[in-house]
Amino acid sequence: MEALGVDIGGSGIKGAIVDTASGKFVTERLRIETPQPSSPAAVADVVGDISAHFNWKSAIGCTVPAVVKRGITMTAANIDRGWIGADARSILEKATGNPVIVLNDADAAGIAEMKFGAGRDRDGLVAILTLGTGIGSSLFIDGKLVPNTELGHLIIRGKDAEERATDRARQERGYSWKQWGKHVSEYLEYLESLITPDLFIIGGGVSKRYQKFFPYIKCKTEIVPAQLRNRAGIVGAAVAALDLV
Repeated sequence: MEALGVDIGGSGIKGAIVDTASGKFVTERLRIETPQPSSPAAVADVVGDISAHFNWKSAIGCTVPAVVKRGITMTAANIDRGWIGADARSILEKATGNPVIVLNDADAAGIAEMKFGAGRDRDGLVAILTLGTGIGSSLFIDGKLVPNTELGHLIIRGKDAEERATDRARQERGYSWKQWGKHVSEYLEYLESLITPDLFIIGGGVSKRYQKFFPYIKCKTEIVPAQLRNRAGIVGAAVAALDLV
């Protein structure tokens, strides 16, 4: 079955029709710049344009960089604060004329990674962490999502983990791969002490260069790089849309 997945980010809004059996794009990905300010109404107009571009007449899965409860966005990260408390599902359904499921962007990426990537057929407790501008997290128990985790904001040595363990921090502070790998290790070891996972999956663009920093990570938990990378949000959103079909 095919579904439309849309991934709302701080700089771009991306969409594609996905074959949800294989996780592959059926169409070319369409990317439109995120409007500034990125208010719910302005972003919804873009999502409407993406839906119209594909002439889509069925369920849509849509990610947002926010905690989402029953279609309501409770927080806002890298998007306008007008999203806080917004009925995102209703707003996007009105803009597209289609049923929409709204979910946290890291959760969507995790769904894709568990179904088609490094988490496929893995049981137990799996933590998927995206090391980019911030730290996105998703948590799965025997393949079932525990939604809206915000594990990137753990406090380590008095500071938010994102201050040291993100790819942004690596670039802005000029960390060597060894220095940064040790900061990532400190974060993972602390998280490991709290939740005792069976597997860490590390995503984000930096995961392509995992061999440069994985050797400096000393946690006991098995750790592997993500496989879907920048496709994950769209694919996970499309898979989530099947719940509406």
